[in-house]
Amino acid sequence: MANETINDPRLEEGVWTTGPDGELIPDYESTFPTINEGEVVHGTVVRVDKDEVLVDIGYKSEGVIPVSELSIRRSVNPADEVSVGDEIAALVMTKEDAEGRLILSKKRARFELAWKAIELAHEQGDPVTGRVIEVVKGGLILDLGVRGFLPASLVDIRRVQDLDEYLGQELRCKVIELNRSRNNVVLSRRAVLEDERKEMRQAILDKLNPGDVVEGTISNIVDFGAFVDLDGMDGLIHISELSWSHVNHPSEVLEIGQKVQVKVLDIDRERQRISLGLKQTQSDPWQQVLESYQEGDVVQGKVTKVVTFGAFVEILPGVEGLVHISELAQHHVENPREVVSQGDTVNVRILEVDAERRRLSLSLKRVEDGMPIQPKPGDEAAPPSIDLSEDVFADEPVTAAAAVDEDVDGSEPAADATPAAAEAAEEPAEVSAEAEPAVE
Repeated sequence: MANETINDPRLEEGVWTTGPDGELIPDYESTFPTINEGEVVHGTVVRVDKDEVLVDIGYKSEGVIPVSELSIRRSVNPADEVSVGDEIAALVMTKEDAEGRLILSKKRARFELAWKAIELAHEQGDPVTGRVIEVVKGGLILDLGVRGFLPASLVDIRRVQDLDEYLGQELRCKVIELNRSRNNVVLSRRAVLEDERKEMRQAILDKLNPGDVVEGTISNIVDFGAFVDLDGMDGLIHISELSWSHVNHPSEVLEIGQKVQVKVLDIDRERQRISLGLKQTQSDPWQQVLESYQEGDVVQGKVTKVVTFGAFVEILPGVEGLVHISELAQHHVENPREVVSQGDTVNVRILEVDAERRRLSLSLKRVEDGMPIQPKPGDEAAPPSIDLSEDVFADEPVTAAAAVDEDVDGSEPAADATPAAAEAAEEPAEVSAEAEPAVE
């Protein structure tokens, strides 16, 4: 009988086994998968409660996932994480606890799988994608299967003022620091954006050439100039290229977000830098000077700056000339501020026009009374001054012939006629009589 039991073909199927008394009994243990603590298993969600989730992994008992082991997020609702029928992966934490339950962890299984993917991405320099689940002091927390930290300074290319606007968004980032012992993952979205913009910058550089006029948007203003966004790449307008006239600070002529037409002055393709000019898209006032004025002309201007060696006078918007201290007055001047002050309107004489160096030499002391002042381009010239005496505008004398004509017409004398008027009418005759000897 024993030999028959041993030779029973059913034993080979792994379904039956020999009991203590030698009889055949079902081998239930052999139907269960072999699992070990720390192993990742797969199963189906069969029940979702408020504090735990039950998962069928084909073991002798259903696995239990406590709510704390569902997600790396804090205070989650199990119903928001899984639903009945979902196929999930879970890590075996305890094969059998004090109550005989199989304890699983969904977040730890995801952690293990995610960590391998993050390590691979870090090694290859590839970006990873995660959803922003928290805004913390100093940055954002992303769900990568692992809690990834994205510092505020690395969220964007420029500093972000409000991090809350990223909550719930999916972001692509590069892993810049990885520490398994501390479960520490540091990310940089800025690195991804810079890589993307590098490709865009190269495309922009390839199509731009010095001399091109393009449209852009003022993206930033600094003391030394303004940056212009050229659809993905910033170019710099140096403060000296903003206007033909003197500019103390770029904010005087520009504001962030303003659309501008700029000229490409220079391109450093190796360093990927573009130098731009704003004043080059505007009319050059120096051309007006060359067309309208010449040496010796007297023009009107405004004192823009007083320095130890003289004063600068603006004769046209964007065109300044220097009145050297020796040309301020006929007498010796120790300090230019003794003669002029900033903001004064003065008449100056053009001594020299240096078109190549774009310089004007002016004089205040060489302006003489009566010299005509040249009008500014676009202004009409003032009518010439004519010195007329009051006699020109006096009433014309009444001649004797005119008086006769009045009598013939029968017109009456004006009611307000006075003896004085009559005397005035006689004066021309006396003047003629006196003039006769001179004729002789």
